[in-house]
Amino acid sequence: MKKVTFQELSQDYLNQLVKGAFLTVKHEGKVNAMTIGWGTLGYMWNRPIMMVPVRFSRYTHTLIHEAQSFTVSVPIAKDLKKALTLCGTKSGRELDKIDASGLTLAAPQSEAIETPVIAECELHIECKIVFKQAMDLSLLSDQIASSHYGDGDEHVLYYGEILAAYYTGE
Repeated sequence: MKKVTFQELSQDYLNQLVKGAFLTVKHEGKVNAMTIGWGTLGYMWNRPIMMVPVRFSRYTHTLIHEAQSFTVSVPIAKDLKKALTLCGTKSGRELDKIDASGLTLAAPQSEAIETPVIAECELHIECKIVFKQAMDLSLLSDQIASSHYGDGDEHVLYYGEILAAYYTGE
């Protein structure tokens, strides 16, 4: 394991995000992973922050809404397209996506969170939720609202303080 700074992880994370990364959440013994293609990194409240959007309709929302943490696992060199597709198209309500995709869970490095990471990925980001906000479409540009929320399935934005970021398997 190689720990990395906030600045070091940004390039690999942002380059891969458009191809997909795994958002994992754990609450009351239930673990679910979903594919994300949107999110941000930044500094807020004098802390390194990762923001991930999760739609109200997603099973992940039912878990993360009550959870205290989440992790993002990013494949850098490994081809995990099949697992990313499965985790992005199937619901954890009906399927154990970790098992079905052949992924392996690994313990987080931070003692402050319980959410595991995806072992097959090389970059891991562990976050403690510090803020959550449901979107208000009346505050969003009409063009974005109509192109991404025509069905009314809005996101909740989850802001996590980055407690640990590291590479494994290199």
